[in-house]
Amino acid sequence: MRTKQVNLLISFVAVTLFSFSCFCISRLTQTYNQLISCRNHVLEFRETMLHLKNKTENNRQELIKALNQMKYEITLRDNESRSLDEKTVTPSENETASNRFEALKFFFPHLRKVARVYPDVIIGKGKRDVTFALGISTVNRGAHSYLKQTLNSIMTRMTPSEEKDSVVIVSIADSNEDYLKSVVDMIMKRFRRQVKSGSLEVISVPAFLYPDRLHTQRPTVSERKSWHMKQVLDFCILMLYAQSKAMYYLQLEDDIIARKMYFTKMTDFLHNITSNNWFYIQFSVLGFIGKLFRTEDLPGFVHFFLMFYKDKPIDLLLETIFQVKMCDPAENFKECSKRQKHILLQHKPSLFQHVGIHSSLPGKEQYYKRCRRSGSAVSEPRGASRGGRALLRAQGPRAVERPAAGERRTRLGPRPPRRRTPLAHARLAAAAGRLPAGFVWGDAETE
Repeated sequence: MRTKQVNLLISFVAVTLFSFSCFCISRLTQTYNQLISCRNHVLEFRETMLHLKNKTENNRQELIKALNQMKYEITLRDNESRSLDEKTVTPSENETASNRFEALKFFFPHLRKVARVYPDVIIGKGKRDVTFALGISTVNRGAHSYLKQTLNSIMTRMTPSEEKDSVVIVSIADSNEDYLKSVVDMIMKRFRRQVKSGSLEVISVPAFLYPDRLHTQRPTVSERKSWHMKQVLDFCILMLYAQSKAMYYLQLEDDIIARKMYFTKMTDFLHNITSNNWFYIQFSVLGFIGKLFRTEDLPGFVHFFLMFYKDKPIDLLLETIFQVKMCDPAENFKECSKRQKHILLQHKPSLFQHVGIHSSLPGKEQYYKRCRRSGSAVSEPRGASRGGRALLRAQGPRAVERPAAGERRTRLGPRPPRRRTPLAHARLAAAAGRLPAGFVWGDAETE
């Protein structure tokens, strides 16, 4: 009897264990199937997302193509609506209302009867709100022209982002129609892309903006003073035009070559300035080349230049305005000299090399020899022979740019006359036994 009960108990336990095992196997199978189903759903969702991503990318590419096509059609329409031979572009109503060129009427009475004082815009997209505006004033030099190589070095040594954040303005300050047409044709042929993007503009200065004595197309040697006066006015008109376009204005000339990465070096130098209390920045020490101004300061410079444009060349006027604004005659000379180092900043080496030999003033030529110690190519100008040196002695001194690091300069001509310091500063300098940086004794005249 007891054996029978034990067998029944064992059978019950076995059946119970078997049923439990079957139940567990069934649950595991259901769970496995659910996991497989979930995995399949995840894979389907992934496939759907990839399909949507591909579809979105295709739609984006189609939108880009449509946008480019719209831009191309708009450009074609603009080119068709405006001929390249068009001489003027009417400024906006806001610009006309606040015309900065109205200030010229105060200095030149003959303009007071003129309804609208504004340069002729030959090529221009009206590009504004950029960081840098680069101004180049050009005049007819007869058979010699350096403008193409100047623009080539300026434009090609910018990165795409730098070109986008700047505008180069070429001002044709010459009434010769043939020269104007040749400049426009050259720019449209060589720099068409920059013109279409608005990064390169061309303006022309009407002859009526100048006083009567400056109407001549090319002053003669005997009219050197008139040539200096016209040059001052050319730069002033260019500054007024560029003022509303950018945050900074860089003055260049039409016979210079920019160094490689000049724009990057100029931007880095500007960003590394710790103080905002600077007057202007020199990126070249020669004449008026490579001087950087804040555009908000340009009206003050222009008005000062216009007040004294008959008295001095523009580079000497720039030195004079520094002395007038920054040096108090009653203060200690050493204090003014110390402040000059912080206010008048200079980048070394110069970023722009003057290459022009033939000046816009007939009969005036600029000779100098530049040698590199490293043994690289030597630039040998015309007139380096005995006859050339004799011509230099006959013509007088020439302004020569300071050599960069690792370079030496051989002067082919007499030493230039030194510049005269203001009387008050000269007395203080004599008492202190030194002269201020950049000013020494002598008669003042630079070219």
